[in-house]
Amino acid sequence: MPADTNPYGGVFGGWLMSQMALGAGSLASRVGQGKAVVVSATDFAFPGAMAVGDELSVYCDLAATGNTSLTVRAEAIARERNGEAETMVASGTFKFVLLDENDRPRAVDAATLSAND
Repeated sequence: MPADTNPYGGVFGGWLMSQMALGAGSLASRVGQGKAVVVSATDFAFPGAMAVGDELSVYCDLAATGNTSLTVRAEAIARERNGEAETMVASGTFKFVLLDENDRPRAVDAATLSAND
């Protein structure tokens, strides 16, 4: 939407990052089977521009696991509104920590991870 544009009329990179965080968080919560919160976001690149009205798709995959964390890579692909042309507009990496019912870090369940491969 126009409120999500930068001063040059393109889609604001911060909005793209937030959409990517939502997609990555969905994957982290599903794989971790519970609450997962972002603790870092790194390696962002914005190789293409997205116009207002383009359709955005976010694709995520599990890159690594730790004792209580999941690292998710995300790519954002824009498809032009009135056509089929697609452009990668952003990529980055998010690290999530899994939390228990008391909002304390909890261990990643290896059995859950293998079931999601």
